[in-house]
Amino acid sequence: MPGGTTSAQSEELAPMPPKMASVRFTVTPTKMDDLGGISDTSPDLSSSSRVRFSSRESVRDASRSEAYSESSLATTAVDPTSERTSNSMDSGEDRSQTSVTEENSKLLEIDRRKNSSLYQNHSEEGEESYDRNLALFEEEMDTRPKVSSLLNRLANYTNLPQGAKEHEEESEGKKKPSKSTRMGTIMGVYLPCLQNIFGVILFLRLPWVVGTAGVVHSFFIVFSCCCCTMLTAISMSAIATNGVVPAGGSYFMISRALGPEFGGAVGLCFYLGTTFATAMYILGAIEIFLVYITPEAVIFEGQGAAEESAAMLNNMRVYGSGFLLIMSVIVFVGVRYVNKLASLFLTCVILSILAIYTGALKSAFAPPEFPVCMLGNRTLSSLRISACAKTVEKDNMTYTTDLWNLFCHPPGQLNASCDEYFMHNNVTEIQGIPGLTSGIISENVWSNYIQKGEFIEKASLKSEEELGSLSHDYVLADITTSFTLLVGIFFPSVTGIMAGSNRSGDLKDAQKSIPIGTILAILTTSLVYLSNVILFGACIDGVVLRDKFGDAVKGTLVVGALSWPSPWVIVIGSFFSTCGAGLQSLTGAPRLLQAIAKDGIIPFLRVFGHGKSNGEPTWALLLTAVIAELGILIASLDLVAPILSMFFLMCYLFVNLACGLQTLLRSPNWRPRFHYYHWTLSFLGMVLCVALMFISSWYYAIISMVIAGMIYKYIEYHGAEKEWGDGIRGLSLSAARFALLRLEEGPPHTKNWRPQLLVLVKLDSDLHVSQPRLLSFASQLKAGKGLTIVGSVLVGDYLENYGEAAAAEQALKQLMEQERVKGFCQVVVAQKQREGLSHLIQSCGLGGMRHNTVIMGWPSGWRQSEDSRSWKTFITTVRVTTAARQALLVAKNISLFPGSREPLAEGHIDVWWVVHDGGMLMLLPFLLKQHKVWRKCRMRIFTVAQMEDNSIQMKKDLATFLYHLRMPAEVEVVEMHDSDISAYTYERTLMMEQRSQMLRQMRLSKTDREREAQLVKDRNSILRLTSVGSDEDDDTEAAPNKVHMTWTKDKHQSARVIQNKPMPSFQELLSMRPDQSNVRRMHTAVKLNEVIVNKSHDAKLVLLNMPGPPRNSQGDENYMEFLEVLTEGLERVLLVRGGGTEVITIYS
Repeated sequence: MPGGTTSAQSEELAPMPPKMASVRFTVTPTKMDDLGGISDTSPDLSSSSRVRFSSRESVRDASRSEAYSESSLATTAVDPTSERTSNSMDSGEDRSQTSVTEENSKLLEIDRRKNSSLYQNHSEEGEESYDRNLALFEEEMDTRPKVSSLLNRLANYTNLPQGAKEHEEESEGKKKPSKSTRMGTIMGVYLPCLQNIFGVILFLRLPWVVGTAGVVHSFFIVFSCCCCTMLTAISMSAIATNGVVPAGGSYFMISRALGPEFGGAVGLCFYLGTTFATAMYILGAIEIFLVYITPEAVIFEGQGAAEESAAMLNNMRVYGSGFLLIMSVIVFVGVRYVNKLASLFLTCVILSILAIYTGALKSAFAPPEFPVCMLGNRTLSSLRISACAKTVEKDNMTYTTDLWNLFCHPPGQLNASCDEYFMHNNVTEIQGIPGLTSGIISENVWSNYIQKGEFIEKASLKSEEELGSLSHDYVLADITTSFTLLVGIFFPSVTGIMAGSNRSGDLKDAQKSIPIGTILAILTTSLVYLSNVILFGACIDGVVLRDKFGDAVKGTLVVGALSWPSPWVIVIGSFFSTCGAGLQSLTGAPRLLQAIAKDGIIPFLRVFGHGKSNGEPTWALLLTAVIAELGILIASLDLVAPILSMFFLMCYLFVNLACGLQTLLRSPNWRPRFHYYHWTLSFLGMVLCVALMFISSWYYAIISMVIAGMIYKYIEYHGAEKEWGDGIRGLSLSAARFALLRLEEGPPHTKNWRPQLLVLVKLDSDLHVSQPRLLSFASQLKAGKGLTIVGSVLVGDYLENYGEAAAAEQALKQLMEQERVKGFCQVVVAQKQREGLSHLIQSCGLGGMRHNTVIMGWPSGWRQSEDSRSWKTFITTVRVTTAARQALLVAKNISLFPGSREPLAEGHIDVWWVVHDGGMLMLLPFLLKQHKVWRKCRMRIFTVAQMEDNSIQMKKDLATFLYHLRMPAEVEVVEMHDSDISAYTYERTLMMEQRSQMLRQMRLSKTDREREAQLVKDRNSILRLTSVGSDEDDDTEAAPNKVHMTWTKDKHQSARVIQNKPMPSFQELLSMRPDQSNVRRMHTAVKLNEVIVNKSHDAKLVLLNMPGPPRNSQGDENYMEFLEVLTEGLERVLLVRGGGTEVITIYS
């Protein structure tokens, strides 16, 4: 039973009869970390061990029966089906969960103690009975589950439901089986998308767009916007059908496809767009309420066009704030009320659209009576006009009308002084809605963009060109119109295509319903919009279409004037549908913010991840209401709509980018069920989104991109690190591969050469770096540029120490993060440290991205140490670096070097240029001065002149060389006169050689003792004379003992002769004379040290040529002594050894 037993089954097994042959309980937890098909929100099925209870004994006495009963209870506690209820409610949290809770683990521990004798007696028989057919894979069952167990998990996997309360119940293990029926394509995707797409723009602004832009331009605007959403829907369908998508909408899809940085940036943009949509819908509802339903409800009134406009804005602000408060309370009290009213709002939308089509068809044979009064070719407002005439005849008397009184003073007199335009032009009355067959479409084909304050005119009517007064009794343009403005205003009417993907948790088959339902909804709405463009242009006169608020038709909604049976169908329907859309936006925006906050990718938003006890996002709702209030304070639907367009276009842009990127990269996990997509369509959608953004408002587009870019950089530098298998990681891999192949084409030019560092550090027993300032110095030298690899060696066997190596890498990564070292780390496990260092120097990097410079610390305390491995390892590393033709930097007194947060005061960086090694000594101070720690230091260059050199000319040449190198530095030439070797030098050399000889004797004596013991142990077959895995085999001078070989008798005799050779006595050590070559080298070291200390004793850093190691390894210890003498008395020293290539040039 790999799936475990239930509690009911255990109750049946407990009272089994005594003849039962065996009782076996098995729990096989599985790990599913490597399953790509399960998203982040799927239950975590990891476990650390396999728990097995088995017995083949008969169950006879009561105590044994009780033991089995207890074991069955323990098995029930870790039943896999109960494990599914312990997954977290947070779909974005990357917490590590285990399938066995703490309480159950304690229960298992108690049970193991009680039944320890049971396991001891029967464990062997249990092993034989466990998975006989899979015994070959038995030891891997905890990390590699059986197929049956895996399929059982997948079959019982369900998406996360939408409600936060269910998430909490699930995380607490209280989730009950859901009884709600899953929705299909029509109810789950198609109708919600229709409700979200159709909105306030259709009823309030589409006729005005048609009248202003003309049928052709309007058709192009609507068609472009619909194409943008259709291409985005195709890309979204591909992403939504590429695996199981929990409820999360566009944010989940983008963040998991493009990574947390893009996901967070676009998620916040989508959140802001949804929030401003709330403000837009509320402003639309208030406009319908104050202009078309109850105009007398206005609070502020004004005289004149300008004052009336300002008063209306204040009315919008006051009523909009009140509406927002009421909607926020409704959402706070309970979302279920909003969901229950959704069907009512959708019904209002559908009825309103049907009323428009019915009215358009009816107008073909019975157009409605909506007369429009015209003065010349100018449209008059009918709000204060009872009769469309200058005078009226009544009882053979001529009387003035309201229109006369508006343009003439004093009113009521026929001989009054009238407006010039009024006197020279006639008053006519035209039909506002001539009907479908009237041919009015010929006048509405082309655009009629006008400036703010201009008259709404009918071009086909005659007019005397008299200026006249700019009276508010005309219908005037309230804003300056243009093609770009109309694009920004109309685009929000095609948004809402994400409604289906947001409900993916409630769908029967989301991978089938989302593409079909979304694309059908877009086709339906596109057909409605495009047909309405034609109908409005064919049925309604242009002056009425351009009359935004219906002043020419007595304040009637233009769309309502066309509809049948009554304009109130459209007015009431559009009001309720707009309120419903505002409630939906105010409900969805806080949940989107809560999802982003719970993902933890933006630290300062984490407070908005909390809410009420039932999971409602209270704090997120509060922030959403505050931001929506900012939109309401703008108080203009035409100004809020372009802002809304920017954020939605940004979201759609990245949906297309995600699909196109995944398609081009051909990721193994990119296998959408929706096959009707192509990367060209995705990139066409991207181009269209960018074009619409800049067409509608280039400054809003730039601002929205800057906001998204700032959020991206914030998440990149301060946000939580997430690994979601996103496409950006695949893009980075492809780009890195391409760049590496380009780098392989040849070595870098001297102008492009920069130190690519391999920093060799040593770890102590606690995996702490013994010299952390090496990393600080590397960070200062690189300043975030180029390649940095931090390497270390662990001594041992990799099969035994691979876990320690992984822990060491994590420790190095943490230290690199603290020191702000941007690079990589690599830990090698080797039998000997010097071998591991050699492997690092040879193999670190990849292709053209390989290190060319090695940084290491000086082995301080090498004289006092009895173990010679430290300095021998150091010299071996120097030799390996030289053989690899790489530069070497050795930092002495590294603990005295400044940290990355400790800027130095003014001082000098002294360069002692003794021999030319490619220019490393010149380049390093320049690179260090780029960092803030060394920025205030000045550079000084010293060079050494011999007696035969012209020091004056050398100084001039060096100054000229530095001038061409564009490096400001002080130049000084130091003359070293020939002098006799001092007694101090002679004595120092003698002491060095005596010490070396004594230490060599001590090491050889120790080796002899070990060798004799080994010979006694292996007298029959001498295969190896020294201990395996020790560095002492490299410290002896007997060359044959270093090799694994079969010894012949002659070779063994010769080795014995070497070993029996008498060692020098103590008296001989006292009377020995130093080697003359060592005396000369010591003399050079002493003289150079005197000069350097004299000139650079107060320098912040001294850079010095590092002499190469001796070709004969017999002088290694003397070499260390020479370097010690050379650098004595200096605080911070950097020994530099070039790699043999030129690294600096005077040419551009």
